Amino acid sequence: MTVFGPVEVIVVAFPGSNFSGGIAPALRDVVENGSVNIIDLAFVTKDNDETVTMIELDEIGDDSVVALDEALEEVFDLLNDEDLLAIGEGLPPGSSAVAIVIEHKWARHLASAVADSDGQVVLNERIPRDVVQAAFDALN
Repeated sequence: MTVFGPVEVIVVAFPGSNFSGGIAPALRDVVENGSVNIIDLAFVTKDNDETVTMIELDEIGDDSVVALDEALEEVFDLLNDEDLLAIGEGLPPGSSAVAIVIEHKWARHLASAVADSDGQVVLNERIPRDVVQAAFDALN
């Protein structure tokens, strides 16, 4: 049986659809170093007339995105059209977003140990980076 690490969906919005491809090298790095596994990734745009369009990774011509695509092992279609449409509808007109489903691959061993010891995760909550940064800044 395959044991997965924690899986989460991250949506990064780009107001004004100013996606430069700058996050692609960072994503490629964390995939290549084994920290995460990208399970699904899709782009969504919302035109000024509020039309939502879904774009798959292989439809993007940006070199950095192509390099990211080459680093991915296997991508599952976990984000369905309804998910992507809901993400797109939440965007302001003239914006875009990338939805990324990642598995925290580094935690596979821990997840396996928890399962093997009949343990159950009863709370798994992500604290936003901005909240952690503000708390840290308040201490200094």
